[in-house]
Amino acid sequence: MAIPAKGSVPPDPVLVIFNRFGLGARPGDRDRMAGDPRGYLKAELRQPDIAMIAYDDPAYADLLGSTPAIQASMAAGFQRKLDRGLAKAAAQPAKAKAPAATGAASPISTAPAMPSAAVKASAPAGSPQAVPAKPTPATPPVEATLYRAEAQARFDKALRAEVGFVERLVYFWSNHFCVSVAKDNIVRASAGAFEREAIRPFVLGRFADMLMAVERHPAMLFYLDNQQSVGPDSRAGKNRQRGLNENLAREILELHTLGVGSGYTQADVTSFARIMTGWTMAGREGRLGEPGSSVFNANAHEPGDAVLLGKTYPAGGVGQAEAALNDIAIHPATAQHIATQLARHFISDDPPAAAVARLAKVFLKNSGNLRALAAALIGMPEAWSTPLAKMRSPFDYVAAIRRAGGPGPNDPGQSLNWLNALGEPLWQPPGPNGFSDQGDNWASAEGMKIRLDIAWQAAQQVKDIGNPNDMLDAVIGPSASPETRQAVSRAESKQQGLALLLMAPEFQRR
Repeated sequence: MAIPAKGSVPPDPVLVIFNRFGLGARPGDRDRMAGDPRGYLKAELRQPDIAMIAYDDPAYADLLGSTPAIQASMAAGFQRKLDRGLAKAAAQPAKAKAPAATGAASPISTAPAMPSAAVKASAPAGSPQAVPAKPTPATPPVEATLYRAEAQARFDKALRAEVGFVERLVYFWSNHFCVSVAKDNIVRASAGAFEREAIRPFVLGRFADMLMAVERHPAMLFYLDNQQSVGPDSRAGKNRQRGLNENLAREILELHTLGVGSGYTQADVTSFARIMTGWTMAGREGRLGEPGSSVFNANAHEPGDAVLLGKTYPAGGVGQAEAALNDIAIHPATAQHIATQLARHFISDDPPAAAVARLAKVFLKNSGNLRALAAALIGMPEAWSTPLAKMRSPFDYVAAIRRAGGPGPNDPGQSLNWLNALGEPLWQPPGPNGFSDQGDNWASAEGMKIRLDIAWQAAQQVKDIGNPNDMLDAVIGPSASPETRQAVSRAESKQQGLALLLMAPEFQRR
């Protein structure tokens, strides 16, 4: 089904709730919310701890905090290294020489002992130790197990949300402050915990608090290589001849706060990198603190005062970077950058300048209060009058499918596979700038073909579809075009009708 030209369908307030602000309607949702669309969005903002994962839920017993998750990955990585060494030693031909006939004792071997199972497997055929090898099921790496548990928690949260506005805010900020599991197993093990610890608690709080939590989180410090950054004049720098790594400082200024073209210079990047030295993650040996935790290494911190954006920050250890982060968190350029990103995400790829200006003003007036910013977004007339023209992102689309047709298998595997196919693997953006928020990037011919395949797979799995025409009214409502209604009503089967609904322009756009 072809997607019509942008702006051809005027927005229905209830469709705006679920497509622009939320994660898609479930059967029955439209009838419940038709009376006061904006009120339901505001109600989500008033719910305490709405963004948090319920840790007392037995379904999430396998979730770990970032530090124990990183420790588990460190231990598993060390064990894998040992296993590779043992396997390499077992594969080498024996070079042992017979002891000299002098009566002297044979030297004690310093080679690692081979596990008994490996000895039996390597014994010559027919020897007493040779036994048939029993195939054992492959155990998933601990990082993969943690990643899937975190993915399941995220999908569950999306399916249970009344509207999903706060969840959308979580995804927005998680992508804004992204880490990538492609970096290393350390990040694969802790990406979900990073979102739970550094994003969710602050999504309706102060931007400065979220910024501080993000930049000192071990997943972010590791992802952007700040553990490799050492002040040239610090004790560690002089002893080890190591220097700055500017990755974290550059991305904070360019992506997380001020934005490109805001006036900072390369000198500011270098100075900020010096300010951020010492912020690191404790290694497996635990010399600096609990392994996998965020710590401050005073020996690696560049001593002395530093100038950033024209302001001098006195020497002061970890407090120097905290003072700088607090200042740039409420900088006018940061307000403009955040307002633009937020308006682009929720309104249009080319957001109205007046809407961006009002959001920036609210940000500055309320010292970066994100609840006030979200409420201002709800109250903007542009959010309700601008046509639903943006293509739903892959995660939004998968969540909307699951909500419309039911959750399907209680396993994240298929949803993760769908995200991979759509080009948005969970917590694996192509770079520190996150996944694109330009809707047209998801509207290619190949992307639409993949969406059609996914819609058909999802329709095949729904146990009780009912009448697809009724589901069309329940999920899309009066905004469904005559072409969409005709396509669904003429479907040869209920499954085909549901698949056509899931591919309808009104379902795809937000």
